[in-house]
Amino acid sequence: MHRRRCRSAVLALGMIASLLVPTAVAAPPAAAAPSGTRKVIAQLFEWNWPSVASECTNVLGPKGYGYVQVSPPQEHVKGNPWWVAYQPASYRVESRKGTRAQFQSMVNTCHAAGVKVIVDAVINHMSGQDNGGTGWAGSSYGHYDYPGIYQTQDFHHCGRNGGDDIVNYNDRYEVQNCELVNLADLKTESDYVRSRIAGYLNDLLSLGVDGFRLDASKHMPAGDIAAIKGKLSRSAYLVQEVIYGAGEPIQPTEYTGNGDVHEFRYGKDLARMFNSERLAYLKNFGAAWGYLPSGSAVAFVDNHDTQRDGGVLTYKNGGSYALANAFMLAWPYGSPAVMSSFTFSGKDQGPPSDANNKTLNTTCYSGWECEHRWRVIANMVAFNNATQGAAVANWYDNGYQHIAFSRAGRGYLTINDEGFAVTGRSYYAGVPAGRYCDVIHGDFGNGSCSGPVITVDSSGWFAANINAHDAVAVHIGAKLP
Repeated sequence: MHRRRCRSAVLALGMIASLLVPTAVAAPPAAAAPSGTRKVIAQLFEWNWPSVASECTNVLGPKGYGYVQVSPPQEHVKGNPWWVAYQPASYRVESRKGTRAQFQSMVNTCHAAGVKVIVDAVINHMSGQDNGGTGWAGSSYGHYDYPGIYQTQDFHHCGRNGGDDIVNYNDRYEVQNCELVNLADLKTESDYVRSRIAGYLNDLLSLGVDGFRLDASKHMPAGDIAAIKGKLSRSAYLVQEVIYGAGEPIQPTEYTGNGDVHEFRYGKDLARMFNSERLAYLKNFGAAWGYLPSGSAVAFVDNHDTQRDGGVLTYKNGGSYALANAFMLAWPYGSPAVMSSFTFSGKDQGPPSDANNKTLNTTCYSGWECEHRWRVIANMVAFNNATQGAAVANWYDNGYQHIAFSRAGRGYLTINDEGFAVTGRSYYAGVPAGRYCDVIHGDFGNGSCSGPVITVDSSGWFAANINAHDAVAVHIGAKLP
């Protein structure tokens, strides 16, 4: 939680329609343990628990997503904005997204569909309400008083800048001991506080969750997180929110010893390549750009914070956003996280809710964007699964906005983001000869393809015309009989 090249031609309407169409929903698979090759995370932002459960069964499992990241489940302050979920009032698993029993049922259902569950865990702070109040589940609280949990001595009171708020991000002490926008900052160096936080995380582990996205990790020393991790009842996947700042004393690399870390530069740089620079520059995208090592990073085009802060592509960019996600899911850097948003026009706007601010069941494309269902994005998840461990090979670019590459014998993607079609040329895919479903434009299932079929010859080549602002992708998991 934290606070295009201008084109002479618009995106072709037909191309946008093909990229944004929802993918077909397959029949639910038999219950199975999640595959080790399933690394893609779907962030179902602010979805309620019954809706997450249904999505695991009907979409996430069948499409090959490995994880679902759910929004904070603890009791929070009352209100409509999305950020109320990031202001805990207690550690009870009861929120506007559902009850403890519904949460438990959701975890079980997702596991049955082969999808692991990551919880967005708010452990750096409690609420930011000066006057306190009553939380969603009825717990009373004050800004520094959470009966039976924390009192004023359990919080930092840094007294800087005429108050307790962070002002200077070049001051390590201030960033980790002052308040992020008035949110009561927990004294995570205290063993008592660490034990209470671990107690909350262990409660979630007892409900079967598989991992945690640790919100505001930058505002806690890496050693404090390590100490909390040491109190967990069993192993769990961790990804930490640490936003890179050039020249700042706190860097994402400090946290890799605890688990994965979000690579915030990825989405901003990818947007810049699509908007104002050249896709050709992506030839060595990743660690060579100064990013975290691939094995320690979670990459994303956008998340719930960055899509509100600007500088990234979001669902509002339509076809460009779909193509950026296609690239991310085809390119071997980090663990990719796909954003699934609700529609918003204001920065603070909350999810679709009833009169009491209880989150409504998700109805895709009616208040909810469901980008994870867009054909390009959903189908490229299987591409990612099919190409795990395969190196990039056969890179091609025209020096500008037309690129192509293979994943050594397992898959091939070409993106043409020029304002004109590329016609009359062939591409060396390097995959076994045969007929393949173009998963950018069609769904593969039961040995058939609902869209165009690409024929790769015995030498590994295929011919195709690529429309402006469009793409073609094939992989060995979508090979036709």
